[in-house]
Amino acid sequence: MDLLDLTALELGKKIQAGEVTAPEAAAAALRRIREMEPSIHAYVTVDEEGAMAQAETVQREIEAGRLSGPLAGVPVAIKDNICTEGLRTTCSSKILEHFVPAYTAQAAEQLKKAGAVILGKTNMDEFAMGSTTETSAFGPTRNPWNTDHVPGGSSGGSCAAVAAKECFYALGSDTGGSIRQPSSFCGVTGIKPTYGTVSRWGLIAYGSSLDQIGPIAKDVADCAAILEVIAGRDVKDATSMERQDTDFTAALTKDVRGMRIGIPASYFGEGLDPEVAGAVKEAARVLADAGAVVEEFDLGLVDYAIPAYYVIASAEASSNLSRFDGVKYGFRAADYEGLHDMYKKTRSQGFGPEVKRRIMLGSFVLSSGYYDAYYLKALRTKALIKREFDKAFASYDCILAPAAPSTAPRLGESLQDPLKMYLGDIYTISVNLAGLPGMTVPCGKDSKGLPIGLQLIGDCFKEKHIIRAAYTFERSVRNEQTV
Repeated sequence: MDLLDLTALELGKKIQAGEVTAPEAAAAALRRIREMEPSIHAYVTVDEEGAMAQAETVQREIEAGRLSGPLAGVPVAIKDNICTEGLRTTCSSKILEHFVPAYTAQAAEQLKKAGAVILGKTNMDEFAMGSTTETSAFGPTRNPWNTDHVPGGSSGGSCAAVAAKECFYALGSDTGGSIRQPSSFCGVTGIKPTYGTVSRWGLIAYGSSLDQIGPIAKDVADCAAILEVIAGRDVKDATSMERQDTDFTAALTKDVRGMRIGIPASYFGEGLDPEVAGAVKEAARVLADAGAVVEEFDLGLVDYAIPAYYVIASAEASSNLSRFDGVKYGFRAADYEGLHDMYKKTRSQGFGPEVKRRIMLGSFVLSSGYYDAYYLKALRTKALIKREFDKAFASYDCILAPAAPSTAPRLGESLQDPLKMYLGDIYTISVNLAGLPGMTVPCGKDSKGLPIGLQLIGDCFKEKHIIRAAYTFERSVRNEQTV
């Protein structure tokens, strides 16, 4: 088997056994990046020199017996809104084009302590605002399955890098589906954990009450092992949680007998591509055959999720992005007269159209005349959506749904109609509004050969339920394919 075909855990085992060295693994990934990047553009920054130096240091630690974890020596890619000390972090925006952080985000730091080798920073929609990785100031990422199509977003660079074998796993962030939807489009596995499970310290904020870092990898076992490393309480993030149940790899059992899985009937109505619906229903059959109790149910308030999400996310974005003013760091306009003119010109030139659109929308809904009519109403709707999920989880262990209404659209299609792009998040955003864990697993391809993803949603702090269901489905499908 080619080294690049290995999962992160398989490579980790070979490194521990001395069959492969960390520098050999890093060199193989860097060769692949040089080969694929002209057509994929998954990375904004590739740190060849730094990666090789890290790999050599990690190899010495492994040989000395000081690093024995499952991910030691395994190369990783990091989304470009997650800070890395000494390595450019741009959020794929002109306003941060030359920003080099003085610290490393907690999640990335946890990976480094576990012996991960950071290859570089992956492309994304600017400030994570978009669903296609086309709003990047540095050009779009392309889908490795068909380069005329988008990889999804906003973690499209991370998902494309994993799919194109340009890294063994990656970190992404998920505000309204930004790990799960591109994982579906690129045929990889991604998990958005319960809000507060992974520290947001060092993640450049878009919507602070919605953002969450999570892993993207080739299979369910890799995602569980990575999440185990990055999860945990962080004193630097007041929203992070102290949990005693983060041994996620313990859920890697092929057994869903007696598990109750609900399918929201409203998710299979108008707007869902028939090929996607067929693949997801076939996945439900596989889980039912494995012993799960699978049935349809009514999940209310689905129609209100998108307006509530875009009001809340845009309001938080307008507040979070006010720090980018040309004064403290980042880009500053060259010609201006006075402070206010500098603010205006810096933001006009530094932010792209989608970011400006969401900042203006957020500023509008937070303004004194419209705060009650829009923002407060959206917060009440968010609470009602959470209550609907609570009712569902009183009857079901997890919810099975599509990750996206279609497979990856062609480049340029979504940008022509922002509302159409927003509607592409219809199956993912409710999970963020309710703070729930969600996971995408590949479940087939459409007639054009583009991947389709199955989404599994769990109750708060019940990642193990969705990991167990996802692992069972993955193994069952592999067995069917090999029979």
